[in-house]
Amino acid sequence: MPSSTTSSELIFYINGKKVVEKNADPEEMLLGYLRRKVGLTGTKYGCGGGGCGACTVMVSRYDPVEESIHHCAVTACLQPICSLYGAAVVTVEGIGSTRTKLHPVQERIAMAHGSQCGFCTPGMVMSMYTLLRNKPKPSMEDIREALAGNLCRCTGYRPIIDGFKTFCNKEQCCQNGEQRVKCCLENGFTHNLDDNISEELFRVEDFIPLDPTQDLIFPPELILMGKKPDGGQLCFQSERVKWISPALLTDLIQLKAQYTDFPMLVGNATLGPKMNLNGALYPVLLYAGRIPELRTITWSSSGVRVGAGCSLSALKDALQMKMEQLNPEESRIYQALLQTLQCLAAKQIRNMATIGGNIMSANPKYDLCSVLAAAQCTLQIISTAGVREVCLNEEFFTGFGKTALRPDEILLAIDIPHSKPWEFISAFRQAQRREFAFSIVNAGMKVVFRDESAVVESLDLYYGGVGPSLVKARNTCKELSGRLWDESLLAEGIRLLKEEISLSPAAPGGRVEYRKSLILSFFFKFYMQMLLELRQRGVAVTDVPPENLSALTQYRSELPQGHHTFQMVSDDQSSTDPVGRPRMHQAAFQQATGEAQYYDDIPAVKGELFLSMVTSTRAHAKITSIDASAALAMPGVVTFITAEHVPGQNRRLWFGNIEELFAEEEVICVGQIIGAIVAENRELAKRASCLVTVTYEDVLPVFFTIQEAIEHQSFFEPKRKLERGNVEEGFEQSDHILEGELYMGGQEHFYMETQGLIAVPGEEAGEMELYVATQHAAYTQEVVGLTLGVDSNKITCHVKRLGGAFGGKVMKIASLSAITATAAYRTGRAVRCVLERGDDMLITSGRHPFLGKYKVGYMDDGTILAADITYYSNGGCTLDESSFIMEKALLHMDNGYKIPHLRGRGFVCRTFLPSYTAFRGFGGPQGLTMIESVLHEVAAKCGLPAHQVREMNMYQSEDSYTHHKQLFSPEDMLRCWSECLEKSDYEQRLLAVQQFNSTNRWRKRGMSIVPMKFGIGFSKGFYNQGAALVNIYKDGSVLVSHGGTEMGQGINTKAIQIASRILNVPMSSIHVKETCTGNVPNAAPSAASFGTDAVGMAVKNACEKLMGRLEPIRKNNPKHTWQQLVVEAYCQKVSLSATGFFMGPHTGVDWERSEGTAYYYFTFGACCSEVEIDCLTGDHKNIRTDIVMDVGRSLNPALDIGQVEGGFVQGLGLYTIEELQFSPDGALRTRGPSDYKIPALIDIPRTLNTHLLTNAHNPHAIYSSKGIGEPTVFFGCTIFFAIKEAIAAARRERGLSESFNLSSPATAEKIRLACEDTCTTAAFSVTPEPCKPWAIDI
Repeated sequence: MPSSTTSSELIFYINGKKVVEKNADPEEMLLGYLRRKVGLTGTKYGCGGGGCGACTVMVSRYDPVEESIHHCAVTACLQPICSLYGAAVVTVEGIGSTRTKLHPVQERIAMAHGSQCGFCTPGMVMSMYTLLRNKPKPSMEDIREALAGNLCRCTGYRPIIDGFKTFCNKEQCCQNGEQRVKCCLENGFTHNLDDNISEELFRVEDFIPLDPTQDLIFPPELILMGKKPDGGQLCFQSERVKWISPALLTDLIQLKAQYTDFPMLVGNATLGPKMNLNGALYPVLLYAGRIPELRTITWSSSGVRVGAGCSLSALKDALQMKMEQLNPEESRIYQALLQTLQCLAAKQIRNMATIGGNIMSANPKYDLCSVLAAAQCTLQIISTAGVREVCLNEEFFTGFGKTALRPDEILLAIDIPHSKPWEFISAFRQAQRREFAFSIVNAGMKVVFRDESAVVESLDLYYGGVGPSLVKARNTCKELSGRLWDESLLAEGIRLLKEEISLSPAAPGGRVEYRKSLILSFFFKFYMQMLLELRQRGVAVTDVPPENLSALTQYRSELPQGHHTFQMVSDDQSSTDPVGRPRMHQAAFQQATGEAQYYDDIPAVKGELFLSMVTSTRAHAKITSIDASAALAMPGVVTFITAEHVPGQNRRLWFGNIEELFAEEEVICVGQIIGAIVAENRELAKRASCLVTVTYEDVLPVFFTIQEAIEHQSFFEPKRKLERGNVEEGFEQSDHILEGELYMGGQEHFYMETQGLIAVPGEEAGEMELYVATQHAAYTQEVVGLTLGVDSNKITCHVKRLGGAFGGKVMKIASLSAITATAAYRTGRAVRCVLERGDDMLITSGRHPFLGKYKVGYMDDGTILAADITYYSNGGCTLDESSFIMEKALLHMDNGYKIPHLRGRGFVCRTFLPSYTAFRGFGGPQGLTMIESVLHEVAAKCGLPAHQVREMNMYQSEDSYTHHKQLFSPEDMLRCWSECLEKSDYEQRLLAVQQFNSTNRWRKRGMSIVPMKFGIGFSKGFYNQGAALVNIYKDGSVLVSHGGTEMGQGINTKAIQIASRILNVPMSSIHVKETCTGNVPNAAPSAASFGTDAVGMAVKNACEKLMGRLEPIRKNNPKHTWQQLVVEAYCQKVSLSATGFFMGPHTGVDWERSEGTAYYYFTFGACCSEVEIDCLTGDHKNIRTDIVMDVGRSLNPALDIGQVEGGFVQGLGLYTIEELQFSPDGALRTRGPSDYKIPALIDIPRTLNTHLLTNAHNPHAIYSSKGIGEPTVFFGCTIFFAIKEAIAAARRERGLSESFNLSSPATAEKIRLACEDTCTTAAFSVTPEPCKPWAIDI
């Protein structure tokens, strides 16, 4: 029986302080404990599933066997506090602070400009800090591995790497592939630059050195606890869950026999997401993390026995060390496992997840099982009946999530054998990206040849991801055994695999044809690998053509490198004037230490409640009843609110369209808000919301796609049209007519900080204070006022900063705020609402999908005479900002090209999806991409280089007019284009690409370069305004308030720079506290790349007013210091407070006449990208990107380069890997980072060079600068068109048409299926049976 000694005392340390929890809650994760019980809010919530790295902390444990301390980075959202007995936790607050001393990791990420919105920064810091605790002089590969699991949506990663690579030795660094004079660590002048050009954004010499004495020591008490023999059993009990943690294997066996129906866990990497995201409840949890036998790794002469509780990181390290001692023949299995482990999850998850958990999860997307099965590994199973041995093969897995183990049995260990002579094994996987993603299909393949021959003795082919459990191609293996390894075997193998492994069109996960093709592609790769092995041993029966060797090449993940250049300020500028100089984000240090406060970091208000939404599960239906009785019966649930509880307006008009706060009678999308539960805490509110029962009566029609909306003629008004010239005449004059279309999918904002707020009711007169994550505080204030039925002057919105926004926190947050305010009004208590990641993605939606249909007339030489483009966007169920977004797409349809006859028409489709909303670029990328697709296809038809066709069609005249008759000069655009061609070495590299393609059959490269003309400002002229309030205090300090929102773009930093210049005081004397509707009323949204233009001018205006008041005093007291001057002004009763206002230009478009000055000015640029694709899998590698950007005279080159690169990387995601999937019933399937992939570190081009155009001016904006936040998202299309060029090269070689449809994003699936060959032909050759697909194309 289990040992009788138990303890309900949980002992661990946090940042060097002892924590003793009496009867800890087994359901509580470390993240919530840190944030809400300990008050350490530097560790952030990003997803709740271990998929973003925002909650990374370091957990240290003492190992009494090795007598050493192990430091591991883990995701706090998946770490149960009950598993921390005897551990030491270190958070970002524990390594340094601005009040004491910064840790070098914190300092370097800040000073290298690697923190923009700052929400991901603490997680980045802790991943790097943990690496340095384990390896003070890391290699670049160490850094890449450590940061692979940390997502950033702002920076593009390059500045983060720039800061962290300074910890490397120089001889281990500089892997950027260039022959440079100095190591990149020196960050100096290394490119024969002009005297006024710099690439130094920070000085390495200013960094404080790494000092290990600054680190917290591991608590000696925990070492003593670790050394003390511990056979005791820990037991923790909450209202719902019992946690039992034995220390002895015998006790664990007895417990498993007693609790057969309940799960056992160690790393919690599988159960944790189920509990956090799906609300799974396990009344009893058996924790096996304290059992030594489960963690041991024992080597023998025949192989290795790995304890089932061994972490994947520990296994990886052990294999790497042992492989140095084994000969290659013995280590082939371990090499295949290492290859798989490298791509499996992120470092934080590998530190937590175990090999036993990976196997027992029985999830075919987990890669290890296919390799272990192919290696014929055996499992040691233990129970009260003893130990038995089981072969790990397809029969072990009886279904999805099910194994052949009896309920009382425990997986004790896995025996992995050495490989034998003439035995070869390989692992394959393909995912949405190479690392940090579940595989779409994985495979483990092993062949044994008869000694000294090419005859197959035995063959094992295992696949994961092609069925509910692991699949072995038994018949194929049987039929191919005994045959020669030659081309006939390959052909027969493809035929047999096609017949043996089938997938239903409705198979979970979708991508059916792609998965079928991968089954065959992996076998082809394996065939080629073995052919090469046999050739090297002199027994191959057929040659390996050199061009086929590319099938064997594996992409290597590398850290992004590159350089950046910008124009320095004039020598005449005062050294104290910060404008135009690279200055660190003003809150970067606070963000790097976790001190920067976001809305959910605000401590709980006394009596605070929590709100959770109840949303529709039907796309179009009448609500017949709502029953919240079960939820309201739960202790701690306060109320349930619906439309009937709104004191003011539940319905409001938005440009003639009715928008409902709560659905009243009918729902029109899955995810529409019907009501909200208000409870004493967030966990209770979430559980209660799931108990609210809504019954429906389905209503027709219901449809989701643009094509269906066109069929139903379901469009929002107004429909828009722009036209220049006479399109019909242009077609008549053209040599050729081409018709086609391009589809662009949507995009999720995936700001790291989810939407939410705190609503605090006032004591009198209906006042309400909102601490809210919004880009448009004035609009939120207005909507809340209408909802509560009170004047706006009673509603005050406070915005400190946002953890990213990208347009997604303009409209939807206003509704969420109104609902939360209604709850606060009804209860009389503060109410907090924090959307979980899945709910955020479901409710708030993102970028509009677009379909462009075009007809173009062109001449033999590629000159385009006429183009007629019809744009359709999927607007979703309500209008939101869709009509404005369509207008921007139409206004950008010419890009930089003078097409004499040009017509564009725009239709916003009304469908039954959550309404799409604003997103960085606001329709600009979609409008620009359509015309670029036209140029690309015309070039292909003419047989001309695409860059040549683009150049000949560009605007050239100094006085050019857009298609909406706005005057502009294309000079700087043409300069960007020329410089980009030169700096990218385009012509020579294009020849190199062609040479590469001619010698590599299964790898192809492509290059693309595009120009850009992007309008800045709002086409609705009334938004082009800005306001500010500047206060000077008697001590000389300055407080700036403005209407903009700081969300990572650096608007506060630039405002401080501007104020510093005008007032002639150091930046350190100036502070921006928050955005507040009580200080600056009626502010425009921070959007359209216009924030700094508007706010900067307003701050300048206010400061100039103040300086005008101070000037007479200065003249009379020329020797006064600034503080003395201010005191004197106060004594003379001179006002030291001034408002500033900027009345921007009148902009607008007469849509009937197709004319108008739509924008304040244009930002120009050019971008060139090179990619390489794997034709057999669809995988691609971004090799190099060069950007030349016109930002006028940059106010802050560091911030502007960060915006350029961050926008580009977000565009990279839009055009390649970010794919939203919906069920046939209109429910969003991709609701978190496990399903939806934004660019990670490995997705960034190996070389990323950014150059700010020199000698550029802009008379329209503050200090001749330009807005830069939105434009470069469009540059992601260079990756898309480069991929298309690479696919065309593959098709050309196969004799296929170079005209083919490729929709955006160009995912691995689309790339593979476009590179047609025998594998894809076989995948499509079976006529699918009619059924409902798993996902539909939106």
